[in-house]
Amino acid sequence: MDSLGEPFRAEAALENLTAEVTQSSAIEGMLFDQASVRSSVARHMGLPQAEDSAPDRMIEGAVEMMMDATAHHAAPLTVDRLWGWQASLFPGGRRGLHRVLIGQWRTPDMDPMQVVSGPIDRDRIRRKNIHFEAPTADRLETEVARFLAWFEKSDGLDPVLRAGLAHLWFVTIHPFQDGNGRVSRAIAEMALARADGSGMRFYNMSAQIEAEKKHYYRILEETQKGTLDVTGWLTWFLGCLERAMQRAETTLNRIIHKANLWVSLNRSLTLNDRQRLVINALLDDPNTAPLSTSRYAKLGACSLDTALRDIKLLVEAGALVPGEAGGRSTKYHLPTVPT
Repeated sequence: MDSLGEPFRAEAALENLTAEVTQSSAIEGMLFDQASVRSSVARHMGLPQAEDSAPDRMIEGAVEMMMDATAHHAAPLTVDRLWGWQASLFPGGRRGLHRVLIGQWRTPDMDPMQVVSGPIDRDRIRRKNIHFEAPTADRLETEVARFLAWFEKSDGLDPVLRAGLAHLWFVTIHPFQDGNGRVSRAIAEMALARADGSGMRFYNMSAQIEAEKKHYYRILEETQKGTLDVTGWLTWFLGCLERAMQRAETTLNRIIHKANLWVSLNRSLTLNDRQRLVINALLDDPNTAPLSTSRYAKLGACSLDTALRDIKLLVEAGALVPGEAGGRSTKYHLPTVPT
């Protein structure tokens, strides 16, 4: 990524921050529109991909939290910052129809704070399967103070291990009425940004956690119900991080391929605005159907004859590859991304 120009690094960060926000919310059962998240992230990064439509307040809040955690990773983590993050997740203090206590720790009347599952009987009483019970509300101020002092301490601990421990420790304190999981993952991302020495995110953990959600909740419950030995949790966390980096290679290879393709095109051909628009559209959505002449004409807002001339030049430059069918039914695609 260091070898690429700023626009391509920003694009990689945009892709990964979009996935981080979308998937961290999906883990908690909140499904955000990916295009809206992408537009919000682009807006906060000052990129031209942002749309002019009014942003969704819940999406904006989730993006603001993650951007603050990563872009300002060097700033101290404080109680006020944590309260601000959690409040940003619940605009107006609501999650759907339910009120959520925001900008402060949960209160004693909410004890016991339990993570439960199980069917609901005819009297609407949940038959509880208790996965975890958090510390009581009267302990929260002390427990969070201990956590924050440790998080900011310079004690030689590997920063990646600190990220894994911070995630576990904060979600175990469970200081908020709601939003603990997403805030915990933001804290872990903050620690990983410190480990990388950069707020630019070129991989994301939440997409991998979402893919392994059952294992994530199982190892979390086993650790919280077990002894103080957290080796199993850290083993899983580091493995998940490695798999997240491997998963990121697909996105990064596409962006690197895009950068290399533009370098090659700019050396061999002077492209018009239509050609640039169409090539970018194909690069941004590699899973789209092959390009036809009529689709090119629609994307480029031009006649079929103009589309054919543009396509011919792109084929000669190696930017497009024609399919086996000939004549008017010919379909075109981008060169294969090297693996």
